[in-house]
Amino acid sequence: MHLDARQEDNDSLIEGDICIIGAGAAGISMALEWVDTAYKVILLEGGGFDYDDKVQELYRGVTTGQNYYPLKSTCLHYFGGTTGHWGGLCSMFDPIAFQKRAWIDQSGWPFNEQELLEYYKRAHSVLALGEFEFEVDYWLKQNPSLFSMPLDQNVFWSKIWRYGVPTSMKFGTVFRDRITNAGNVHLYTYANVVDIRTSENVSSISEVTVKNHSGKTQKVKAKYFVLACSAIQNARLLLASNKQSSRGLGNHNDFVGRYFMENIEIKAAELWLKEPNRLQLYMNNPPNFRAELAITPAKQAEYKILNGMLSFVPLEKARKIPPFIKTWTSDDPREDRKRQGKIYEDADGTRISRFFESDAHESFEVTLRLEQAPNPLSRVTLSNEKDELGVPRAHLHWQFTDLERRSLRKIYEMLGEQVGIKGIGRIKLQDNLQDENDNSMPSSTSGGWHHMGTTRMNNDPKKGVVNSNCQVHGIHNLYVAGSSCYPNGGAVNPTFTLIALSLRLSDHLKRKLKEEARFI
Repeated sequence: MHLDARQEDNDSLIEGDICIIGAGAAGISMALEWVDTAYKVILLEGGGFDYDDKVQELYRGVTTGQNYYPLKSTCLHYFGGTTGHWGGLCSMFDPIAFQKRAWIDQSGWPFNEQELLEYYKRAHSVLALGEFEFEVDYWLKQNPSLFSMPLDQNVFWSKIWRYGVPTSMKFGTVFRDRITNAGNVHLYTYANVVDIRTSENVSSISEVTVKNHSGKTQKVKAKYFVLACSAIQNARLLLASNKQSSRGLGNHNDFVGRYFMENIEIKAAELWLKEPNRLQLYMNNPPNFRAELAITPAKQAEYKILNGMLSFVPLEKARKIPPFIKTWTSDDPREDRKRQGKIYEDADGTRISRFFESDAHESFEVTLRLEQAPNPLSRVTLSNEKDELGVPRAHLHWQFTDLERRSLRKIYEMLGEQVGIKGIGRIKLQDNLQDENDNSMPSSTSGGWHHMGTTRMNNDPKKGVVNSNCQVHGIHNLYVAGSSCYPNGGAVNPTFTLIALSLRLSDHLKRKLKEEARFI
């Protein structure tokens, strides 16, 4: 069921069992789990079904530290959220991502990878990705013409990714009818949450206030509330809801907004082969898979480095594509998208990209996607400026540790050693990595819009914002969905894991409601 909050009565009350705040990948994934159940679900989306620049303007913010994209254009503020940007690549976090690593401060999840395996399979089904297969040997058997790079498997291994056709990853398109046709799911568009009110002792949420540009205000009451607004916006809303708790909700120990993480993307090396090759396993392959080079856990531990993934683009094409951080510079994502499309069109020339990448080449650009170490100084706070609805804007300070620079150089060095040992070719580092004493990050350092952290998960309230069930410490009916809960990220895109974690949270809330029903 769809309702436009602009058309609802002013100062009206909306009530339900579950209130999900945000209709992006996390919020929609959760709402789908409740379709045709006995529970009334309120799904609040701040925008409509299409881009609206006035609504998008609510996401404008301030950035400092390492150069970053304009906040207004990184997250999309309408039904489907930032899946409108998502390229659709899916892979599971490696087991090491969940482990406490002695060389990475504040690393480790409160559970291991097996806890999410069932939910990864369910997320795979939601995304309609076909067979649940992430082992390279399976895909090599399906297509004997493919082969892994002949490197020492004790150093590098080929990690499989899956992806859907472009429209299948745009949640706003694919799942709109299922949500709006569900009788028990009440989707309110143009319903921006601007405040969260608690009980007198701040132990439970009593209601949230929603507003829009039409001047309408409504109150929403529910048994349980779930923040599913992205890592930056989740932290912003918790910090801004400070009328009853001066530091913001869930922020007793000053963790809300801290440990903001990205997948760092760096184009800093070239692979020159002795013999031209297609490297076809590492390009897009039918039906929907590709591989990237990954570093083994043993080598990560030996060199005390972060995890990373290496991908390859024919150098002839790559030289025509500037680093993303250099081209995605406008506040208007529509203009950025047009500019980016023109860049890729010019890079492909008259040949269709998939055919271009099927040719044999002697040289490739090597892009590293590196996980970011948890860093309390990399954080989201509130700026002094407020948006049109009265909420303080977000201030993102993106900051690295020395571990990022050391890891990126070491990973490229390892690749150079391996291709040399195997007689495949050589690696050429960019000039900005030649100086071993230079700890600065290259100016081409980009992020993938893979926002993580800010409401980190830890069962100890002195070390995190939410517990292992994503419940905000000290507030029994407030939960957070999405990648803001990640204690540390992985070297792969966060969205697949985000969906899996959201499905796990849905199961938890269903159990809670069933338990409560037994005592009524």
